[in-house]
Amino acid sequence: MSNQRVVITGGAGFLGSHLTETLLARGDEVIVLDNFITGNPDNLAQLPQERLTIIKQDVTTFLAIDGQVDIVFHFASPASPIDYLRYPIQTLKVGSLGTHNALGVAKAKGARFVLASTSEVYGDPLIHPQPEDYWGHVNPVGPRGVYDEAKRFAEAMAMAYHRTHGVETRIVRIFNTYGPRMRLHDGRVVPAFISQALKGEPLTVFGDGRQTRSFCYVSDLIDGILRLAASDHVGPVNIGNPDEFTILELAQIVSELAGIPLRIEHSDLPVDDPKQRQPDIRRARALLGWEPKVPLREGLSRTLDWFSKVV
Repeated sequence: MSNQRVVITGGAGFLGSHLTETLLARGDEVIVLDNFITGNPDNLAQLPQERLTIIKQDVTTFLAIDGQVDIVFHFASPASPIDYLRYPIQTLKVGSLGTHNALGVAKAKGARFVLASTSEVYGDPLIHPQPEDYWGHVNPVGPRGVYDEAKRFAEAMAMAYHRTHGVETRIVRIFNTYGPRMRLHDGRVVPAFISQALKGEPLTVFGDGRQTRSFCYVSDLIDGILRLAASDHVGPVNIGNPDEFTILELAQIVSELAGIPLRIEHSDLPVDDPKQRQPDIRRARALLGWEPKVPLREGLSRTLDWFSKVV
């Protein structure tokens, strides 16, 4: 599908800007809504402006879009622990009121609705790897609950609009994604390690570093999202790289790519930090014909090259 009119909430963020870039490249018209709390206008300034409209707006307030809309991508939300712990109420509001408003646009325009959900809906999982039919192990009153429960509510709201109003909803559960345009100090492990390595500083590892993550390069993620948006599947689909690495292994690879000796400083593990995180992507393979293509070393090398220009 191309030459569509698309709304992206949170389109100035890391993922939103890559999605915007890809849609513009295929010929779509894109309307970005962002209040720039965590999004960066510079992420959009480098893109072609001919079919791009940028509206500064908090999506938790009423949304009015003139003209036809074919797809609404709801990507607005703080996404890193530093951000959602700094903005806990805003995170809950964008997952609830923001989702409600974005769904209202989709309903009014007869548009398809794509929700950017997260692997955090699984919490600190008791099942490994995590399939879409796993309901999760989440602490609703812990500090991370503001993000986890906002996304779980958003999924429930999307499904309610699908069942009640017939809105064509798609839910993508995004696992750890990395790449250019991540914020230097957003608190996630890849930009943290890369920025420390480029500055010649020790890499900060929380806990013993044996906790695992699965890292998906941003181009692979965007490909999976667009395949899901064009599919007929209503329920959630995991999009992520199933290759699992410990945080210590990630630190070793980053230090090697940066050409520095590995030095580590350990810090206390954050509250409710997941011990394991790995997507079961059998549904994405079967329904979308999707799987990631970019190996971790290659993706980290591209990301390090980008960060070397901004550090």
